[in-house]
Amino acid sequence: MADTIREQATIPAELDGERLDAAAAQLFPDFSRSRLQSWIKRGELLLDGVSCRPRDKVREGGQLTLDAELEDEVSWQPQAIDLDIVYEDDSMLVLNKPAGLVVHPAAGHADGTLVNALLNHAPGMAQLPRGGIVHRLDMETSGLMVAAKTLQAHHDLVDQLQARTVKRQYCAVCIGAMTGGGTIDAPMGRHPRSRKKMAVLSVGGKPAVTHYRIAKRFGHHTRIAVTLETGRTHQIRVHMAHRKYPLIGDPTYGGRPRIPKGASQRLIETLRGFPRQALHAEALGLEHPATGEPMHFECPLPRDIEDLLTVLAEDDPPIAKRDY
Repeated sequence: MADTIREQATIPAELDGERLDAAAAQLFPDFSRSRLQSWIKRGELLLDGVSCRPRDKVREGGQLTLDAELEDEVSWQPQAIDLDIVYEDDSMLVLNKPAGLVVHPAAGHADGTLVNALLNHAPGMAQLPRGGIVHRLDMETSGLMVAAKTLQAHHDLVDQLQARTVKRQYCAVCIGAMTGGGTIDAPMGRHPRSRKKMAVLSVGGKPAVTHYRIAKRFGHHTRIAVTLETGRTHQIRVHMAHRKYPLIGDPTYGGRPRIPKGASQRLIETLRGFPRQALHAEALGLEHPATGEPMHFECPLPRDIEDLLTVLAEDDPPIAKRDY
């Protein structure tokens, strides 16, 4: 178990006007500036109770609150792990990540991650920030990711993400029969009582915008196509649960499986046995970091989601009365 760190500090006069990360490094000298920056970005180090950016300025009398897990430092070593590479050149690669693969080494997952696989495939990526990774997928989310192979490409792809010009589309299968698509504009941050979870927050959250449209209606479930303007941790899962349409197979935000009345045995077994959140990154659009050329990538649904959709189509057809 990682140790939980809970500390507070008040900004003194001599740090008035400093960057948040620089002030935090002075007030919490036991931790490196890079680790403090990570905690700031994850909303675990707050300024006056609000999640801020590392470069934001602090003022005398401001209150810093640190509530984070002290993860063990891990070394990133290359490992021979199969990769499903969709596209690759000298600047970048696009891959189809399987469900169950962790992206970065961390406490509890010191190896066997996507980064370990990438360092084995392209050793030069070890010299890049975060091993070339510019965005994440949750461990149990499958689908397309882009990684940089040069520092220039890494900077360019990060800039594209921050400018919200990278286009990401996901397939999600939700509990509940939706009547239409829409947009969820609901700020997010660390859950106030369960720090391993994220939540929609009325105060102090970071902007989070999710667009969704109906791709297929079933009797008690809906397949949707989701696009993101922002990339908050667990964003789709949290936003859809906030709208009362949690993803199938997501116990963190959806609770126990919901079985429709009169469900067939096959449907019951499928819903109870689906092993992960039904979420797949199916399309990715960006500009090539070296040439500026527009690029678009797609990958098929994985077998588990295909099988889930087949069962829903056959055993959960649209009906007039929808009741659990």
